Amino acid sequence: MSWVIQALIDAMSIGSIYALTALGIGLIFGIMRLINFAHAEFITVTVYILVLAIGLGFPVALFLAAGGALLLALLSERLAFRPVRGANPSTLLITSFALSYLLQNTLVLVFGARPMGLNILPSLSRPLLIGDVRVPMIQVVTIGVTILLLLATGAFLRKTRIGIEMRAAAADFQMARLLGIRANRVIAVAFGLSGILASSAAVLYVAQTGVVEPRLGLHLALIGFVATVVGGMGSLPGAVLGGLAVGMVTVFLQVLLPSDLRPFREAFVYLAVIFVLVLRPQGLFRPASARERV
Repeated sequence: MSWVIQALIDAMSIGSIYALTALGIGLIFGIMRLINFAHAEFITVTVYILVLAIGLGFPVALFLAAGGALLLALLSERLAFRPVRGANPSTLLITSFALSYLLQNTLVLVFGARPMGLNILPSLSRPLLIGDVRVPMIQVVTIGVTILLLLATGAFLRKTRIGIEMRAAAADFQMARLLGIRANRVIAVAFGLSGILASSAAVLYVAQTGVVEPRLGLHLALIGFVATVVGGMGSLPGAVLGGLAVGMVTVFLQVLLPSDLRPFREAFVYLAVIFVLVLRPQGLFRPASARERV
């Protein structure tokens, strides 16, 4: 029984990070119909800012890392995506790939391609005893922080004026513009929020793994994209649940598969995703409107 509890906590911990990543990707897709692969670099840049600023103390480094991810997201929207916003979806997708490639190779040029170690919260590596199970404190913190961020994001989208405007734009962007909603502001806020979510996922992920390398964000962004597809493209609750589901499947496959099959765990994860999409091609959830916007 103890291994089940341990696996559940592990799954919720990694699934929480996937959920934050999927939510950041889903926010942009919901409004712009854009799969932003540069989201991977929002994550990676965060951890490299942590590397540079950790000597100033964790609170200062965290503030600078979150601010850097927010600024990068806003600059990406203004300089890369706004000029091509009226183009076809293929152009937007190619733009996101190009921006991701540019940022990733810039990081390699500046910092090198070799992985680096980063221990940002050593005090949270202590185990917490839950019954007979010893759980690293960082996993409990990850789950708690994710819950708070999801609740705060939900409250922002439902209770604030700009959040309501974002939901209206996601439902019908053209009608929202005709009703006076300013497209530039709504999209900029969506990018800023995705940058904050990316920085949160980055800090929690590197706090668990302790490894920094230029392609760190790529893995999380790919999983986040898969989670968004599973949950339903354009559905924010679906993106969150998709991230949690992918985390659950990943951890339980690691536990249940024979040792000689564990290196192929990712293949089994994607088989499970294909199975879900065969049964529900629209994903677990589907937004009210799936028409092309922007």
